[in-house]
Amino acid sequence: MTTTARAQGATIWLTGLPSAGKTTIARLLGDRLKGGGLRTEVLDGDEIRRFLSAGLGFSKEDRDTNVRRIGLVSEVLARNGVLSVVPVIAPYAVSRAAVRERHQRNGVPYIEVHVATPVEVCSERDVKGLYARQAAGELSGLTGVDDPYEPPVDPDLVLRTQEQTPRQSADAVYALLVERGLV
Repeated sequence: MTTTARAQGATIWLTGLPSAGKTTIARLLGDRLKGGGLRTEVLDGDEIRRFLSAGLGFSKEDRDTNVRRIGLVSEVLARNGVLSVVPVIAPYAVSRAAVRERHQRNGVPYIEVHVATPVEVCSERDVKGLYARQAAGELSGLTGVDDPYEPPVDPDLVLRTQEQTPRQSADAVYALLVERGLV
Protein backbone atom coordinates (compact mmCIF):
# COMPACT_ATOMS: atom_id res chain seq x y z
CA MET A 1 0.00 0.00 0.00
CA THR A 2 1.41 3.40 -0.88
CA THR A 3 1.24 6.49 1.27
CA THR A 4 -1.04 8.22 -1.19
CA ALA A 5 -3.50 5.29 -1.22
CA ARG A 6 -3.78 5.19 2.57
CA ALA A 7 -6.52 7.40 3.92
CA GLN A 8 -7.16 5.96 7.38
CA GLY A 9 -4.90 6.53 10.31
CA ALA A 10 -5.03 5.06 13.79
CA THR A 11 -3.57 5.50 17.24
CA ILE A 12 -1.49 2.65 18.61
CA TRP A 13 -1.18 3.42 22.33
CA LEU A 14 1.51 1.52 24.26
CA THR A 15 1.15 1.83 28.03
CA GLY A 16 3.27 0.31 30.76
CA LEU A 17 5.77 0.96 33.51
CA PRO A 18 9.02 2.92 33.04
CA SER A 19 11.62 0.70 31.29
CA ALA A 20 8.93 -1.77 30.17
CA GLY A 21 10.09 -1.49 26.55
CA LYS A 22 7.38 0.83 25.17
CA THR A 23 9.67 3.19 23.26
CA THR A 24 11.88 0.42 21.86
CA ILE A 25 8.82 -1.43 20.57
CA ALA A 26 7.29 1.79 19.23
CA ARG A 27 10.43 2.68 17.27
CA LEU A 28 10.74 -0.80 15.79
CA LEU A 29 7.07 -0.74 14.82
CA GLY A 30 7.35 2.80 13.48
CA ASP A 31 10.35 1.85 11.32
CA ARG A 32 8.47 -1.14 9.91
CA LEU A 33 5.38 0.92 9.12
CA LYS A 34 7.42 3.71 7.52
CA GLY A 35 9.44 1.11 5.61
CA GLY A 36 6.14 -0.11 4.19
CA GLY A 37 5.39 3.37 2.87
CA LEU A 38 2.83 4.25 5.56
CA ARG A 39 2.57 7.71 7.07
CA THR A 40 3.71 7.11 10.64
CA GLU A 41 4.68 9.18 13.65
CA VAL A 42 6.06 7.96 16.97
CA LEU A 43 4.95 10.37 19.70
CA ASP A 44 7.50 9.62 22.40
CA GLY A 45 6.16 10.45 25.86
CA ASP A 46 9.47 11.97 27.01
CA GLU A 47 9.66 14.29 24.00
CA ILE A 48 6.03 15.35 24.41
CA ARG A 49 6.62 16.09 28.09
CA ARG A 50 9.67 18.23 27.23
CA PHE A 51 7.87 20.34 24.65
CA LEU A 52 4.07 20.11 24.55
CA SER A 53 3.69 19.51 28.28
CA ALA A 54 6.64 21.55 29.55
CA GLY A 55 5.80 22.97 32.95
CA LEU A 56 3.63 20.07 34.03
CA GLY A 57 4.69 18.12 37.08
CA PHE A 58 3.87 14.58 38.11
CA SER A 59 0.74 15.09 40.19
CA LYS A 60 -2.29 13.03 39.23
CA GLU A 61 -3.85 16.11 37.59
CA ASP A 62 -0.69 16.97 35.63
CA ARG A 63 -0.27 13.38 34.47
CA ASP A 64 -3.91 13.38 33.35
CA THR A 65 -3.40 16.64 31.43
CA ASN A 66 -0.26 15.26 29.78
CA VAL A 67 -2.02 12.06 28.66
CA ARG A 68 -5.00 13.99 27.31
CA ARG A 69 -2.71 16.33 25.35
CA ILE A 70 -0.84 13.41 23.83
CA GLY A 71 -4.17 11.76 23.05
CA LEU A 72 -5.41 14.87 21.26
CA VAL A 73 -2.28 15.17 19.12
CA SER A 74 -2.40 11.49 18.27
CA GLU A 75 -6.09 11.61 17.41
CA VAL A 76 -5.59 14.63 15.12
CA LEU A 77 -2.73 12.88 13.33
CA ALA A 78 -4.78 9.69 12.99
CA ARG A 79 -7.77 11.63 11.64
CA ASN A 80 -5.42 12.86 8.94
CA GLY A 81 -4.25 9.43 7.80
CA VAL A 82 -1.22 8.97 10.03
CA LEU A 83 -0.50 5.85 12.04
CA SER A 84 0.37 7.41 15.38
CA VAL A 85 2.40 5.18 17.69
CA VAL A 86 2.31 6.45 21.28
CA PRO A 87 4.66 4.95 23.91
CA VAL A 88 3.65 6.56 27.22
CA ILE A 89 3.29 5.38 30.80
CA ALA A 90 -0.24 6.81 31.12
CA PRO A 91 -0.66 5.39 34.63
CA TYR A 92 -4.34 6.15 35.22
CA ALA A 93 -7.21 4.23 33.67
CA VAL A 94 -9.49 7.28 33.61
CA SER A 95 -7.02 9.24 31.46
CA ARG A 96 -6.60 6.37 29.01
CA ALA A 97 -10.37 5.91 28.87
CA ALA A 98 -10.81 9.60 28.02
CA VAL A 99 -8.38 9.26 25.13
CA ARG A 100 -10.11 6.11 23.87
CA GLU A 101 -13.55 7.75 24.14
CA ARG A 102 -12.38 10.80 22.19
CA HIS A 103 -11.13 8.53 19.42
CA GLN A 104 -14.39 6.57 19.38
CA ARG A 105 -16.48 9.77 19.27
CA ASN A 106 -14.53 10.90 16.23
CA GLY A 107 -14.52 7.51 14.50
CA VAL A 108 -10.75 7.12 14.78
CA PRO A 109 -9.30 3.62 15.30
CA TYR A 110 -7.57 3.20 18.65
CA ILE A 111 -5.48 0.21 19.69
CA GLU A 112 -4.41 -0.10 23.32
CA VAL A 113 -1.34 -2.24 23.96
CA HIS A 114 -0.34 -3.09 27.50
CA VAL A 115 3.41 -3.58 27.70
CA ALA A 116 3.01 -5.77 30.78
CA THR A 117 6.56 -6.04 32.03
CA PRO A 118 6.86 -6.81 35.76
CA VAL A 119 8.32 -4.03 37.90
CA GLU A 120 11.23 -6.31 38.88
CA VAL A 121 12.25 -6.66 35.22
CA CYS A 122 11.80 -2.93 34.61
CA SER A 123 13.97 -2.21 37.65
CA GLU A 124 16.73 -4.46 36.27
CA ARG A 125 16.57 -2.72 32.88
CA ASP A 126 16.37 0.76 34.45
CA VAL A 127 17.00 2.46 31.12
CA LYS A 128 16.88 6.00 32.57
CA GLY A 129 18.21 5.22 36.04
CA LEU A 130 14.86 6.04 37.64
CA TYR A 131 14.63 2.91 39.77
CA ALA A 132 18.17 3.42 41.09
CA ARG A 133 17.40 7.06 41.93
CA GLN A 134 14.18 6.01 43.69
CA ALA A 135 16.00 3.30 45.68
CA ALA A 136 18.63 5.86 46.71
CA GLY A 137 15.92 8.22 47.97
CA GLU A 138 16.63 10.80 45.24
CA LEU A 139 13.28 10.36 43.50
CA SER A 140 9.74 9.84 44.68
CA GLY A 141 6.54 9.28 42.76
CA LEU A 142 7.95 6.57 40.50
CA THR A 143 5.09 4.89 38.69
CA GLY A 144 4.66 1.31 39.77
CA VAL A 145 6.88 1.70 42.83
CA ASP A 146 5.62 4.51 45.05
CA ASP A 147 3.03 5.96 42.69
CA PRO A 148 0.15 3.96 41.21
CA TYR A 149 -0.05 2.30 37.83
CA GLU A 150 -3.50 1.03 36.90
CA PRO A 151 -3.04 -1.73 34.31
CA PRO A 152 -5.54 -1.78 31.45
CA VAL A 153 -8.49 -4.04 32.18
CA ASP A 154 -9.25 -4.97 28.58
CA PRO A 155 -6.37 -3.96 26.27
CA ASP A 156 -6.39 -4.96 22.62
CA LEU A 157 -3.03 -6.68 23.10
CA VAL A 158 -0.80 -7.64 26.04
CA LEU A 159 2.95 -7.87 25.51
CA ARG A 160 5.04 -9.72 28.08
CA THR A 161 8.42 -8.34 27.10
CA GLN A 162 10.31 -10.50 29.59
CA GLU A 163 9.25 -13.49 27.44
CA GLN A 164 10.01 -12.13 23.96
CA THR A 165 12.42 -9.86 22.12
CA PRO A 166 11.53 -6.27 21.28
CA ARG A 167 11.26 -7.32 17.60
CA GLN A 168 8.80 -10.09 18.49
CA SER A 169 6.75 -7.57 20.48
CA ALA A 170 6.71 -5.10 17.58
CA ASP A 171 5.77 -7.94 15.22
CA ALA A 172 2.83 -8.86 17.48
CA VAL A 173 1.53 -5.28 17.32
CA TYR A 174 1.99 -5.24 13.54
CA ALA A 175 0.07 -8.53 13.25
CA LEU A 176 -2.82 -6.98 15.22
CA LEU A 177 -2.82 -3.97 12.88
CA VAL A 178 -3.02 -6.32 9.89
CA GLU A 179 -5.81 -8.31 11.56
CA ARG A 180 -7.78 -5.08 12.14
CA GLY A 181 -7.24 -3.94 8.56
CA LEU A 182 -5.20 -0.91 9.59
CA VAL A 183 -2.14 -1.78 7.47
